[in-house]
Amino acid sequence: MKKIYTNNNETKMSIFEHLEELRQRLFIVLILFLVITSIFIINIKSISYILQQPALGIKFLQLAPGEYILVSIKIAIYSGIIFSSPFAIYQIIMFILPGLTKKEAFYIIPTLIVSVCLFFIGIIFSYKVLIPAALIFLINYGSEVVEPIWSFEEYFNFVLLLSFSTGIIFQIPIIQIFLGIFNILSSNSMLKYWKYIIFISTIIGAILTPSTDPITQLVMSSIILILYITGIIILRTLKK
Repeated sequence: MKKIYTNNNETKMSIFEHLEELRQRLFIVLILFLVITSIFIINIKSISYILQQPALGIKFLQLAPGEYILVSIKIAIYSGIIFSSPFAIYQIIMFILPGLTKKEAFYIIPTLIVSVCLFFIGIIFSYKVLIPAALIFLINYGSEVVEPIWSFEEYFNFVLLLSFSTGIIFQIPIIQIFLGIFNILSSNSMLKYWKYIIFISTIIGAILTPSTDPITQLVMSSIILILYITGIIILRTLKK
C-alpha cells in the first residue's frame, strides 16, 4: 500500500486506489501530448521552416508521394513527446513523492528536474552548434562536384538523431550523481578512469554523430568529456 502523509496523520491507499491515481496521471499526460501534437500539426509549416534554418541554401525534395505528410506527422509526434516530457516527469514526481523519505526527495526530485533541463539544453546545443557545424562540412565537401539536393525526410532523421543523441549525452552528470549518491562509484574512482573516458568518448562521438565529418565527432567527444568532468566536480562538492 502507498502511504500518504497529511496533517501528521498517516493514511494508506489500497492497490486499486494506487492504480487509479496512476491511471489518472497517465491520462492527463496523454491529453497534454495530444494537445501539443495537434498544435505542432497545425503549425507544421512554421516548424518545418525552423528545422530547415541550419541548412539555408539547400533545396529539399519530396522523393515519394506523401513524403512531406508523413514527415509532418513524425515531426508533430516527436515534438509532442519531447515537449510533454517535463509534465510527464512532474506527474512521476508527484506520484512517487508520498513514498519517499525526506532525504530521498531532497536528492531525487531536484536531480530529475535538472535532468529535464539538461536534456533541452542538449537539444538547443545540437541545433545551434552541432547541426550547423556538420552541415557546413557536408555541404562544402564535394560541392564543386555535386549539387546538394536533399530529401526532407532524410534531413529530418539527421536532425532528430543528432538532437536526441545530444540530449541523452547531457544526462552524463545526472548518471554520475546517482552513482555517487547511492555509493556505487565515488568521484575519486571516476577520476581514475579519465583515460578510458577519453577513449570511450571518442568512440561514442563517432557512433552518435550521423555524419562522418571529424569536426562534429570532435565536438561531441569534447562535450562528453566536459560533462564527465562536470559530474566529478559536482560529486566533489557533495563530498561523494
